[in-house]
Amino acid sequence: MLRIAKTVFLSASLTILLSACAHSPTGRNQLLLFSGDQMANLGQRSFEEMKQSQPISSDQAINAYVQCVTDAILAVVPPQADFSEWEVVVFDSEQVNAFALPGGKVGVYTGLLNVADTPDQLAAVIGHEIGHVLADHSNERLSRSQLATLGLTITGMSMSDSPYAAMAMAGLGLGVQVGILLPYNRAQESESDKIGLQLMHQAGFDPSASVTLWQNMAAASKGAPPELLSTHPSPDTRIQALEKGVKALPQVPHRLTPNCEKPSQPH
Repeated sequence: MLRIAKTVFLSASLTILLSACAHSPTGRNQLLLFSGDQMANLGQRSFEEMKQSQPISSDQAINAYVQCVTDAILAVVPPQADFSEWEVVVFDSEQVNAFALPGGKVGVYTGLLNVADTPDQLAAVIGHEIGHVLADHSNERLSRSQLATLGLTITGMSMSDSPYAAMAMAGLGLGVQVGILLPYNRAQESESDKIGLQLMHQAGFDPSASVTLWQNMAAASKGAPPELLSTHPSPDTRIQALEKGVKALPQVPHRLTPNCEKPSQPH
């Protein structure tokens, strides 16, 4: 009887794993155990919690600027099956960081604007973060952590009292203490770099600004790396990969650059 039960369990597990096999936008094999609706719901609820627990910038000029750059990137992003609209919020914080969650939620910290000197550099960050969503990296990370508990569903999960809340938040790239961003793995970071380059290039931004951005990040660290460096590793090999990726992009003879002007901001 026990042998039959084990056989049934293994068979069911194998079926789930096989049905969960997918490919990322770059062709990389992925294991995605959760539906897009589930991930979008989790991302949306987490974002609402962040908006309630963190100060939001009321600076109209800064909000308009970040929205302008984001809108230009989103103009070349195809419609998503699991949500209809993207939402952008600028958090008033010295953190040098940004993120994007399933469900079309984008967060940018005002501290990032002190390092991302131009609209092109800000586009490099936003394109990279949106790349994580387009490549289902949160689903992939959460799925990996759930292999030992196949059948777990995050539908209706309570973010406050569920025993799986920490696991779910980590899958989104967030710490249980909302606002703490967790790192993706090297393969996911590299993939988002590639997707981000393509997005900003298609949107009319200068993709070479991605290289300058990471050089600025390194220069701004001064022995204490900005949050974006700690959650998005940027070794010399990463900058070299970006330089190579920029050279591989097709030339655009008559580029229309988005008209997004960075407002003055105290450092």
